[in-house]
Amino acid sequence: MSLELNVNGITHCLEVSPDTPLLFVLRNHLGLTAAKLGCGLEQCGACAVIVDGESRLTCVEAAGAFQGKVIETAEALSEAPSTEALRAALSRHAAAQCGYCLPGIFVALGALFAREASPDDAQIRAALRPHLCRCGAHARVLRAAAEVAAAPAQEPKYDLR
Repeated sequence: MSLELNVNGITHCLEVSPDTPLLFVLRNHLGLTAAKLGCGLEQCGACAVIVDGESRLTCVEAAGAFQGKVIETAEALSEAPSTEALRAALSRHAAAQCGYCLPGIFVALGALFAREASPDDAQIRAALRPHLCRCGAHARVLRAAAEVAAAPAQEPKYDLR
Protein backbone atom coordinates (compact mmCIF):
# COMPACT_ATOMS: atom_id res chain seq x y z
CA MET A 1 0.00 0.00 0.00
CA SER A 2 1.10 3.54 -0.64
CA LEU A 3 1.33 6.13 2.11
CA GLU A 4 2.18 9.81 1.63
CA LEU A 5 3.74 11.68 4.54
CA ASN A 6 5.16 15.21 4.83
CA VAL A 7 8.20 14.84 7.09
CA ASN A 8 10.67 17.66 7.73
CA GLY A 9 9.41 19.59 4.74
CA ILE A 10 9.69 16.70 2.27
CA THR A 11 6.75 14.70 0.93
CA HIS A 12 7.53 10.98 1.00
CA CYS A 13 5.54 8.39 -0.93
CA LEU A 14 6.12 5.10 0.87
CA GLU A 15 5.10 1.53 0.20
CA VAL A 16 4.07 0.66 3.74
CA SER A 17 0.88 -0.40 5.47
CA PRO A 18 -1.01 2.62 6.85
CA ASP A 19 -1.50 0.58 10.05
CA THR A 20 2.24 0.65 10.79
CA PRO A 21 2.97 2.92 13.76
CA LEU A 22 4.46 6.23 12.61
CA LEU A 23 7.57 5.69 14.73
CA PHE A 24 8.49 2.58 12.75
CA VAL A 25 7.93 4.35 9.43
CA LEU A 26 10.18 7.22 10.52
CA ARG A 27 12.95 4.95 11.79
CA ASN A 28 12.80 1.99 9.40
CA HIS A 29 11.71 3.60 6.14
CA LEU A 30 13.03 7.17 6.39
CA GLY A 31 16.13 6.59 8.52
CA LEU A 32 15.10 9.24 11.06
CA THR A 33 16.23 7.67 14.31
CA ALA A 34 16.04 10.50 16.87
CA ALA A 35 12.55 9.43 17.98
CA LYS A 36 13.00 6.27 20.01
CA LEU A 37 10.96 3.25 21.04
CA GLY A 38 10.88 3.40 24.82
CA CYS A 39 7.78 1.83 26.32
CA GLY A 40 5.81 1.00 23.16
CA LEU A 41 2.69 2.30 24.93
CA GLU A 42 2.96 6.08 24.34
CA GLN A 43 3.69 6.60 28.03
CA CYS A 44 7.37 7.64 28.11
CA GLY A 45 7.62 10.33 25.39
CA ALA A 46 10.73 8.95 23.68
CA CYS A 47 8.77 8.65 20.41
CA ALA A 48 7.63 12.30 20.24
CA VAL A 49 7.58 14.33 17.04
CA ILE A 50 5.84 17.59 16.15
CA VAL A 51 2.64 17.20 14.15
CA ASP A 52 0.98 20.37 12.90
CA GLY A 53 2.82 22.35 15.59
CA GLU A 54 1.94 20.04 18.51
CA SER A 55 4.09 17.43 20.20
CA ARG A 56 2.65 13.96 19.51
CA LEU A 57 3.64 10.46 20.57
CA THR A 58 4.06 8.01 17.70
CA CYS A 59 4.91 4.49 18.84
CA VAL A 60 1.30 3.25 18.73
CA GLU A 61 -0.70 5.50 16.39
CA ALA A 62 -0.94 4.32 12.79
CA ALA A 63 1.07 6.26 10.21
CA GLY A 64 -2.05 6.53 8.05
CA ALA A 65 -3.52 8.92 10.63
CA PHE A 66 -0.70 11.37 9.84
CA GLN A 67 -1.38 11.74 6.11
CA GLY A 68 -2.01 15.37 5.19
CA LYS A 69 -0.26 16.61 8.34
CA VAL A 70 3.10 18.35 8.74
CA ILE A 71 5.50 16.16 10.70
CA GLU A 72 8.75 17.54 12.14
CA THR A 73 11.31 15.38 13.89
CA ALA A 74 14.11 16.19 16.32
CA GLU A 75 16.53 15.92 13.39
CA ALA A 76 14.93 18.95 11.72
CA LEU A 77 14.76 20.91 14.98
CA SER A 78 18.36 20.17 15.91
CA GLU A 79 19.55 21.69 12.65
CA ALA A 80 17.39 24.83 12.91
CA PRO A 81 19.31 27.94 13.98
CA SER A 82 16.17 29.10 15.81
CA THR A 83 16.56 26.33 18.42
CA GLU A 84 20.14 27.26 19.37
CA ALA A 85 19.09 28.84 22.70
CA LEU A 86 17.20 25.69 23.70
CA ARG A 87 20.05 23.38 22.66
CA ALA A 88 22.55 25.54 24.53
CA ALA A 89 20.44 25.70 27.70
CA LEU A 90 19.92 21.93 27.75
CA SER A 91 23.67 21.47 27.36
CA ARG A 92 24.56 24.11 29.98
CA HIS A 93 22.29 22.48 32.53
CA ALA A 94 23.55 18.94 31.71
CA ALA A 95 19.93 18.05 31.02
CA ALA A 96 20.71 14.54 29.84
CA GLN A 97 22.75 11.65 31.08
CA CYS A 98 22.15 8.78 28.69
CA GLY A 99 20.31 11.05 26.23
CA TYR A 100 17.68 8.47 25.25
CA CYS A 101 14.76 10.70 26.24
CA LEU A 102 16.28 13.99 25.11
CA PRO A 103 14.99 14.06 21.50
CA GLY A 104 11.40 13.69 22.76
CA ILE A 105 11.93 16.36 25.41
CA PHE A 106 13.57 18.65 22.84
CA VAL A 107 10.57 18.18 20.51
CA ALA A 108 8.08 18.92 23.31
CA LEU A 109 9.92 22.08 24.35
CA GLY A 110 10.45 23.16 20.74
CA ALA A 111 6.71 22.89 20.07
CA LEU A 112 5.93 24.76 23.30
CA PHE A 113 8.32 27.64 22.56
CA ALA A 114 6.99 27.90 19.00
CA ARG A 115 3.49 28.50 20.43
CA GLU A 116 4.41 30.51 23.51
CA ALA A 117 7.45 32.81 23.59
CA SER A 118 7.70 32.90 27.39
CA PRO A 119 5.78 30.00 28.90
CA ASP A 120 5.35 29.87 32.65
CA ASP A 121 6.37 26.97 34.87
CA ALA A 122 2.95 25.32 34.65
CA GLN A 123 3.03 25.39 30.83
CA ILE A 124 6.55 23.94 30.76
CA ARG A 125 5.57 21.16 33.16
CA ALA A 126 2.42 20.40 31.15
CA ALA A 127 4.44 20.13 27.93
CA LEU A 128 6.89 17.75 29.62
CA ARG A 129 4.29 15.67 31.47
CA PRO A 130 4.31 12.82 28.90
CA HIS A 131 8.13 12.55 29.07
CA LEU A 132 9.96 10.16 31.35
CA CYS A 133 13.70 10.46 31.98
CA ARG A 134 14.90 7.29 33.65
CA CYS A 135 18.20 8.98 34.59
CA GLY A 136 16.40 11.55 36.73
CA ALA A 137 17.43 14.70 34.83
CA HIS A 138 13.94 16.24 35.13
CA ALA A 139 15.05 19.07 37.42
CA ARG A 140 17.86 20.03 35.03
CA VAL A 141 15.49 19.94 32.05
CA LEU A 142 13.08 22.22 33.94
CA ARG A 143 15.89 24.65 34.80
CA ALA A 144 17.02 24.77 31.16
CA ALA A 145 13.47 25.38 29.92
CA ALA A 146 12.93 28.10 32.54
CA GLU A 147 16.14 29.81 31.42
CA VAL A 148 14.96 29.90 27.80
CA ALA A 149 11.50 31.09 28.86
CA ALA A 150 13.03 33.94 30.90
CA ALA A 151 15.12 35.19 27.97
CA PRO A 152 13.94 38.45 26.37
CA ALA A 153 10.75 37.71 24.44
CA GLN A 154 10.89 37.33 20.69
CA GLU A 155 7.56 36.56 19.11
CA PRO A 156 7.73 33.58 18.60
CA LYS A 157 11.10 32.24 19.75
CA TYR A 158 11.04 29.43 17.20
CA ASP A 159 9.51 29.28 13.78
CA LEU A 160 9.19 25.58 13.05
CA ARG A 161 7.78 26.00 9.58
